[in-house]
Amino acid sequence: MGDADRAFKNAVYEQIARVGKALAHPRRIELLDLLCQGPMSVEQLANKSSMSMGSTSQHLQQLKESLLVRAERRGTYVVYRLRDDLTCSLFHTLQTVAEHYYAELRAITEAFFSEHQALESLDLSTFQERADKDAFVLLDVRPSDEYEAGHWPGALSIPLNHLIDRLAELPQDRTIVAYCRGPYCILAPHAVELLQQKGYRAIRLADGVSSWRAQGIPYFRRSGDTI
Repeated sequence: MGDADRAFKNAVYEQIARVGKALAHPRRIELLDLLCQGPMSVEQLANKSSMSMGSTSQHLQQLKESLLVRAERRGTYVVYRLRDDLTCSLFHTLQTVAEHYYAELRAITEAFFSEHQALESLDLSTFQERADKDAFVLLDVRPSDEYEAGHWPGALSIPLNHLIDRLAELPQDRTIVAYCRGPYCILAPHAVELLQQKGYRAIRLADGVSSWRAQGIPYFRRSGDTI
């Protein structure tokens, strides 16, 4: 291999490595997961990731420099969004590879869901197969801004922090299927636990918006806001 060939190879892999460098931090991966739900401000992302504004801004800047996200100003706010759906697919691929190879990830997930009475779950295909014959109520327990950005058609929106005050809206004679952002979102497991304690038949939908978006599965998006 000549010097020109080697220089070409080095240059190519250096550019590809930019993506790896951008993702080489768990909190940046979490931010991508959140942005799969839809555009969010720095304040929203900081609040939902339990990070400081400064740390959130620094991580977002690195994602922006890698071209995985973009920023736009809306009045006094800076709103971040994924570059396109390919970025969400990248997050989903990382998640799938980690699930396949790392037994630790599977053990952590199973332990958490078991503790919160949410080990039983449905995947999307099973839910769709059973939806016509089973009495399901599909419940979106994400914050309302995420529901407005995109949700499954027909899903009822009751954010987790409002659930205890709005139980009367849920029928006791139907199975409640709760979903949230994706397979590692903690909102649906907590919702299932609360509902079961109150006497409801509740299970979680293992999939969520990040999975649907990454796989190109159509779901409702707010009119005029392409995410």
